[in-house]
Amino acid sequence: MFSCIIRTGTCSPVLKMAGRRGISAMAQKQLLVLVDLDGVMADFDGHFLTKWKQTYPEEPFIALEDRKTFYLVDQYETLKEGLKPKIKSVYQSKGFFRELPPIAGACDALKEMNEMEGVEVFICSSPLFFYKYSSTEKFAWVEHYLGADWINRTILTRDKTIVNGHILIDDNVKIKGAVDFPSWEHVVFTAHYNKHMNLRGKKRLDNWTDGSWRDLIMDFKKRL
Repeated sequence: MFSCIIRTGTCSPVLKMAGRRGISAMAQKQLLVLVDLDGVMADFDGHFLTKWKQTYPEEPFIALEDRKTFYLVDQYETLKEGLKPKIKSVYQSKGFFRELPPIAGACDALKEMNEMEGVEVFICSSPLFFYKYSSTEKFAWVEHYLGADWINRTILTRDKTIVNGHILIDDNVKIKGAVDFPSWEHVVFTAHYNKHMNLRGKKRLDNWTDGSWRDLIMDFKKRL
């Protein structure tokens, strides 16, 4: 296994190979679980709101419970025209991703999940187009909160449909890419903005603290 940034059709290592024995070890396990980082493991929206108020106290803001869209810009632009550059300046700033607070229970849940028999877990996250800080800081976040071994379980890609797995736990309700029918089943992680959305039959995971993720994993294992 190795940490990598994936672009459509390619995968290049960004850190030293962790050892080829990891690849065969992964193949011996059955259930491959992909877990998004922002909004699933780390509190992107809450952190943005804090930084937004600190950086632009004179500008309007949207309370977390009033969030309605996946992309912040889409909703903030309805408050006041011309906010887009300021919004980007916040989440593209140095340290933003590294300082994201973990979502309650997320780190402990992933560590426990990866210790379950027949389960292999990977972080699968999308870097920003402006990747100067986001890519390296996502790896730094994973190492800090999950440990150095999880660097080898971290995949950064602009297209999650090309990544192989059985489950993708992601807060984005609509995931599109080069592959029309990905190998994984999308489980939507509940966020403030997607509570009202029609999931069109997709499963939902509300949190990491009530233990429901264990039932989810066991259900998928039974299907294999």
